[in-house]
Amino acid sequence: MMDEALRENIFGALELVIDPELGIDIVNLGLVYQIDMDENGKVTVDMTLTAMGCPLAGTIVEQVKSALSEIPEVKETEVNIVWNPPWTKDKMTRYAKIALGIR
Repeated sequence: MMDEALRENIFGALELVIDPELGIDIVNLGLVYQIDMDENGKVTVDMTLTAMGCPLAGTIVEQVKSALSEIPEVKETEVNIVWNPPWTKDKMTRYAKIALGIR
């Protein structure tokens, strides 16, 4: 369904979604767990947040939908906020850790 180029486009778009608290994008923070796309162009994003009860969850979900709406192959986006597995700093990329001063 989703070729490598489309997967890269989707991840590239998601890198534009910045976690407002940390100022780093959701991909480098390791918040995006899984992306699937069905034959109708519906993308399902399983992601988490850095903190349960994050007041900005709705904002981040809207930003994900908005970012993916720019991709022609994406007809619809569903975002599932999941808490399992729980997010830890270990999921962050080296870039995110350096930007936040985490070793």
